[in-house]
Amino acid sequence: MHMNKNMSRWWRFPMIFLADSLVIAATGILAFLVRFDFSFSAVPRHYLDTWLVCCLIQIAVTCGVFLIRRMYHYIWRSVNVWDVLSMVFSVLAAFALTVLLCSFLGLRLPKSVWFIMLILQLFGLVGERCSLRFLTALRAYLRSLRPSSDRIMLIGAGSAGRVLSREIVSSQQIEGRLCCVIDDDPQKAGKHMDGARIVGGRDCIQKAVKQYGITQIIFAIPTIAQEEKAEILNICKMTGCRLRVLPGIYQLVNGEVSLAAVKDVQIEDLLGRKPVQLDPQSVSQFLANKVVLVTGGGGSIGSELCRQIAKYAPKALIILDIYENNAYDIQQELKQIYGQNLDLRVEIASIRDKTRIYQIFDEYRPDVVFHAAAHKHVPLMENCPAEAIKNNVFGTYHVVRAAERSGVKKFVMISTDKAVNPTNFMGATKRFCEMILQSRRESATEFCAVRFGNVLGSNGSVVPLFKKQIQAGGPVTITDKRIIRYFMTIPEAAMLVLEAGAMARQSQIFVLDMGEPVKILTLAENLIRLSGLVPYKDIEIKEIGLRPGEKLYEELLMKSEHLTKTSNEKIFVEEQRPITPDEIMDALVSLDQAITSDSPKDQLIALMKRLVPTYRDPEAVNSEAILSHSAKEYDFDDDLETADSDFDKSENSTSNQIYARV
Repeated sequence: MHMNKNMSRWWRFPMIFLADSLVIAATGILAFLVRFDFSFSAVPRHYLDTWLVCCLIQIAVTCGVFLIRRMYHYIWRSVNVWDVLSMVFSVLAAFALTVLLCSFLGLRLPKSVWFIMLILQLFGLVGERCSLRFLTALRAYLRSLRPSSDRIMLIGAGSAGRVLSREIVSSQQIEGRLCCVIDDDPQKAGKHMDGARIVGGRDCIQKAVKQYGITQIIFAIPTIAQEEKAEILNICKMTGCRLRVLPGIYQLVNGEVSLAAVKDVQIEDLLGRKPVQLDPQSVSQFLANKVVLVTGGGGSIGSELCRQIAKYAPKALIILDIYENNAYDIQQELKQIYGQNLDLRVEIASIRDKTRIYQIFDEYRPDVVFHAAAHKHVPLMENCPAEAIKNNVFGTYHVVRAAERSGVKKFVMISTDKAVNPTNFMGATKRFCEMILQSRRESATEFCAVRFGNVLGSNGSVVPLFKKQIQAGGPVTITDKRIIRYFMTIPEAAMLVLEAGAMARQSQIFVLDMGEPVKILTLAENLIRLSGLVPYKDIEIKEIGLRPGEKLYEELLMKSEHLTKTSNEKIFVEEQRPITPDEIMDALVSLDQAITSDSPKDQLIALMKRLVPTYRDPEAVNSEAILSHSAKEYDFDDDLETADSDFDKSENSTSNQIYARV
């Protein structure tokens, strides 16, 4: 194959040289015909003899100039404006040298012949190098006229939009036609870009979709603020078109603006979340040259933590997980990126296995531990409370004791908003885990927990379930149309966990600002629209009733807690009453006895309610919530619908979100 490429390269030069020679000769003959009224017999013989010598000189001079100017190295299929300008300069330079040399040698031709030759050679020598680009664009245009082709609207007439529009018009791989462009700049309205009219700003989107029969919308403004981006995308989602987006400004920086970089719009693109701003210096000091261990490192949050940690050059990164497939996937991903620059280890083990956990900690002696391993599925743990106790409670206790024994400096546990006034067994076990950390105030290891709400796209979360149901043709099932939840993306959650860990002090519980609440019903409707379907028409949305232990409205902090601001506006610290190690040990003994004696589920739930005072029945909490919301002066549901459509326009209301009451 390498030999074939070299042969192709060597054949390419003589073929182009021959074509250039034919163009130069042809332009000379045509110049004489134009000059002498298209009568070749009227051309004086001595002019033809002189031109023949001039033609040979010009071919030689042009070849030399073109070699120096690398005119034989252009990729004809993808020439651009700058290439054409460079070609024009090369042709002018070669022509000027030819005229000077011929004058020096006393070879005289009519000035009009020289001028006509120059014009024709500019068109011929430059045009032949643009010919494939023209043919490609013509084929793309003819292909776009097929009835099956997409009719594309491009949002953004800036740098990225121009690159994408050019590729849409010229690419042979694109089955679609650029029909119109949207841009908020009023000075661009009415103008054309690659043959497509700029019809106006975002207020023209829905009208233009109908007018031009648009089937696909591509959003190409990578520098736009997240709030504005969400506003425009929320307009686009109502059109029923396939919606795609250029991910971000880094595409421009890296020169990756192309249709290959365009992805389908995800539900998180509609949230309008401001980008998380990390303090890289504090996180670097926290992680650089440290041995870091991540339990549950193959899971959704755990694997993203590993990705983020690897960026800060740890001395070693240990991934601990019970599920070997997930651990293998993140191992291979990090190896591909960092190779030998990252000391990466993977240990397959269960946090329930005390002996094995102690062995791993004794072997690696980690400096920092992120504890993300847990059973987190609410209905399953409601049905299997004993397993939740074994894994979440005793598993966490084993990891905590192993960390203390091996001299871990800082221990960060991933908690959940379901630990706040828990109404389900999983949330109660996570609250108990927080209590374990609170009891270690005298430990040499600094323990802290980080609470956040639902993570978009994580394993077992609602978004992947909705997507599967949509792909299957529906129905999309929601437990209750009134349910609201706080959402955060996986990278956001992981980055905030790292910064919270960097600033953490002994036994603190951190709360992440999750932004505005989202109705699960609205989330389901948006996902259906993003799939190019119409809710209730193409896909039914079915209400199936609350699951065991499920709240209508999630909270982030208990009413008795006190909040303290941190240097990061999205991270808060809450203080709770101290818990003694003896209290925790007595509770652990009670749980161990209940597990050992195979106590039935109702007894385990009753015991956990005694050990976690804030654990309440979901029915009572939801009834209070319904009464509380119906008694308010405004309609909470209507307010939420307004917030769902407009939340990207406003600042995240931290105080409202933190003090949400049930």
